Amino acid sequence: MAIAVLVVSNIMSNRILPEWAYVPWNLSMAFVLLGIAYRGGASPVAVGLGIRHWHRPVGVGLLLAGGTALLFALGMVLPATRNAFTDSRIGDADLWQMLWVVLVQIPLGTVLLEEVAFRGVLPALMGSSPAIRWRWIPVLGASVLFGLWHILPSIGIDNANAAVGGALGHNQALTTTLAVLSMTAAGTAMCALARVGKGIKTTMLLHWATNSLGFFAAWLLLH
Repeated sequence: MAIAVLVVSNIMSNRILPEWAYVPWNLSMAFVLLGIAYRGGASPVAVGLGIRHWHRPVGVGLLLAGGTALLFALGMVLPATRNAFTDSRIGDADLWQMLWVVLVQIPLGTVLLEEVAFRGVLPALMGSSPAIRWRWIPVLGASVLFGLWHILPSIGIDNANAAVGGALGHNQALTTTLAVLSMTAAGTAMCALARVGKGIKTTMLLHWATNSLGFFAAWLLLH
């Protein structure tokens, strides 16, 4: 059931819904998945959202977010890596549009759904949340699905991102294949970090830092 919801959600948000509906749609899908997990017997702790002990996941997440900010700052300064932040999808976004994306669209429209789904609900329903106990089958199952989740978003990225297009020669099949493989690996690593932080609040903070600060860096370079 949860996988079917995610398939429909992926198609709707990437191909059918208008841009303004992205955040409310994904927010609603996150709550639908949490409802499915609850009906399936998974508690908030099982999906990595226990509220009793929040210091460790938040603390680890803030450390990882700070490290990400430092790496991005170095990447922007160094000529050899600056081109990786050039992304035409930023367009002519003004200050308020940038703040909307960084503070609302990414954390509430992207991060919340993906972390709830792929580091919380799916592993829990497959047998074990990485926040509680490491088991390879739930981790790999959820991570492979996380890789497949990125098929539609990967289409056209070789034309939008200068570094990707230059490295892969605008080969869409290769771009999509590498996106799936890299996101599968990233999903496994994020599950490991959820295990270290004892909750998906850790991966939510890191995911936000990676996406939002990457967008902010690209915006700065274009302005």
